[in-house]
Amino acid sequence: MTPDSVLDIGQRALEVTTVLGGVVLVPALLVGLLVAMFQAATQINEMTLSFIPKLLIVALVFMLAGPWMLRVIMTFSIDLIESIPELIG
Repeated sequence: MTPDSVLDIGQRALEVTTVLGGVVLVPALLVGLLVAMFQAATQINEMTLSFIPKLLIVALVFMLAGPWMLRVIMTFSIDLIESIPELIG
């Protein structure tokens, strides 16, 4: 196992992690921003008002993008397991 192969595996793992995390976090961030703007405009300072919409949008994203996310992580894992003989020697 060469240092280049370790760096390649690490880079691919970080890419998969970033993509899968971004798919969930970006919509939650946008909904949080919209709720914060609504709270600032109406001067409503209720903490649950920002939590519930984010929770719902994250659940919706998992329902819609879950199969794709599962395929991405499975493809990465299968490729990694199949490359074990090459990495060993």
